[in-house]
Amino acid sequence: MLPSFHAYVGEQSHLAHLQNYQSRSNTFSMSSSLRQELLNQHTLSMASLNPDDTNYVLGVPQEVDSYHTLCPLEPLDTPTDQAQRTFGYITTCYKAINSKDGLLYVLRRVHGFRLVNAKSMVIVDQWKKISHSNLVSLREVFTSKAFGDNSLVFVYDYHPGAETLLSRHFSGPDSTLPVNADGSLAFPAPNRAGMPGANRGGSRHGLMPERLIWSYIIQLSSALRAIHSAGLPCRMIDPSKILLIGNSRLRINGCGIFDILSFDPSNSSNAMIPHFQQEDLTSLGKLVLALASCYSLQSIQREHIQQSLEYVAMNYSSDLKNLVIYLLSNQMTTHLKSVNDIMPMIGARFYTQLEAAQVKCDVMEGELAKEMENGRLLRLLTKLGVVNERPELGMDPSWSETGDRYLLKLFRDHVFHQVTDAGTPVVDLSHVVTCLNKLDAGSPEKICLMSRDEQSVLVVSYRDLHNCLESAFNEVLSSSLS
Repeated sequence: MLPSFHAYVGEQSHLAHLQNYQSRSNTFSMSSSLRQELLNQHTLSMASLNPDDTNYVLGVPQEVDSYHTLCPLEPLDTPTDQAQRTFGYITTCYKAINSKDGLLYVLRRVHGFRLVNAKSMVIVDQWKKISHSNLVSLREVFTSKAFGDNSLVFVYDYHPGAETLLSRHFSGPDSTLPVNADGSLAFPAPNRAGMPGANRGGSRHGLMPERLIWSYIIQLSSALRAIHSAGLPCRMIDPSKILLIGNSRLRINGCGIFDILSFDPSNSSNAMIPHFQQEDLTSLGKLVLALASCYSLQSIQREHIQQSLEYVAMNYSSDLKNLVIYLLSNQMTTHLKSVNDIMPMIGARFYTQLEAAQVKCDVMEGELAKEMENGRLLRLLTKLGVVNERPELGMDPSWSETGDRYLLKLFRDHVFHQVTDAGTPVVDLSHVVTCLNKLDAGSPEKICLMSRDEQSVLVVSYRDLHNCLESAFNEVLSSSLS
């Protein structure tokens, strides 16, 4: 039983019947939305400084340690207040290329920081060992004077196109809720359809879909579980430091920075870890509460928390309310909170998240299968292009017009240069793809080839043409290496 590689398989049936999967209009290449997303990522990855912009060029060194081609990811002249509040130092992010492996990384520079204790590098080694799908991995930390001062540089993986939760959900003119005369927040009236906890749309000053909130909770708690299991605190559950990739993929960014900046060799390194881990869970509770309270950071201010919890109780499930209450509670005097304790509250929603991830894997595999076919045909066309119409090889000017090469020339005309009886060109993609697939597979099917003057007619199999192509290409390849 032999496979028929000359036929295009097409998409799988389980993908064709998926809801919200619109691929039937383009079965030969990846979907236009995915292609545009990847092109945007490639565009951002290839972005570089404009050499005419002296304000930027003069402030950016050509090389920092083993990294070059630095490109700022945020304005250089006006460091954001958020960055100063988060770390206590001015920080700047750059995209750069590592000269050792040629890959893109993010350099987060801490301005004017002198590393006085090399023992803190032990913490860096601990962070480098953590690899998680919801964490931006820390690769290395070094000091540098390339910026004209004593700077500490943290190197992280680069994720093009990522934006922060702050910019996606908590920015813009509608990010502030009105305040009533008594000082309480004026939450919008819920548009419920007769039952509490019903999920509605996620527009500004509206309810965020509960399904999306649980997706965020599962991803962030999974990352915290990995970090806490390694004996480290995260200290980065902040909307400005959580990256959103695509529609719902989260990665915690900037991990390890606080550990280095606040390193104190005089204190026991493990004494404050439980305290910071408890703060991680509290920060997670505040983030969930802010998302569920109409995307408002005002809702997590001390004087508004109780009102926000009441709003969540009216509009979301009891599990979500209980999770927020648990994360915000202070249980240091009884027993320490644990990220594992919220798993019963997540419950069966974990399976929904797992199913969504597996469906996305199926979709991506389907898109990859299309491009695998295209890549195979590209390699075949490359070989034909190398052989056809070659002026000479080995001092033989008629090399491409004789022997096996002549058959390949006739085959090229058969595939690409057909005309109707009236002399009109025939442009048929299915004919081209079918012929090339049969050639690549070496099908035993016979084909009739005719010269342009119609004086020569040859009947040959695709298998013979396949062998001719391989032989001719290898001959050119051997000549290029000699």
